[in-house]
Order: sequence, then structure tokens, then C-alpha cells
Amino acid sequence: MAIATYVKKGENIDYKAPAAVAYMEVVPLVSCIGVALTPIEKGAMGTVSLTGVYDLPAAASLAIEVGDKVYWDAKAGNINKTDTGVPAGIAVAPKTEAGTTARVKIG
Repeated sequence: MAIATYVKKGENIDYKAPAAVAYMEVVPLVSCIGVALTPIEKGAMGTVSLTGVYDLPAAASLAIEVGDKVYWDAKAGNINKTDTGVPAGIAVAPKTEAGTTARVKIG
């Protein structure tokens, strides 16, 4: 039988920044995104949230419906619905094509 050892809830993680990260900056990880809860200097450890609902920049001319899976395009620095970026979460509010932000539940 495999035994687990509880460590913490996991809403936030310690993250060693390969480059400077600003407060509330999106941090693309391999299979999800997080949001920096403090500024993190290059090479330093900081706290990144893996849960919550955030308003994030979104691609122009893109309608998003509640429940749509959304992705982070690190190159463009925004949310889209193309499954070529890092999975970001789901939309929790509609976004019209004219909108510039998407409300996303990350995690």
C-alpha cells in the first residue's frame, strides 16, 4: 500500500523565477498557469497562486463563453481558446469580441 504525507493545501506554491516577475504577473508553468502574489527577483523564490479567479488580458476579436477552456499564449501575453498555449483554466464570465479581458478560474 502506498502512503501519502500531507504537505499543504496547494493553492500557492514556491516558485524560483528564471527572470524577474512582477506582482500579479501571469507565470506560465508546463501544464497550467499561476499568478505571482509578490514581485520575484530573477533567481529568487516567491509565491505563485495556482487557484482563484482573475481578469486576464485576452485576444482581440475573440468571443468567450462561460465554461470555455482557455489557454495562455505566452508569446502574445494573453488568453485565447487555441489549444496551443499553456492550459489556463475555464472562463467564468462571457467575453465579447470587443472585450480586452477574460475572467478566468485558473487551476
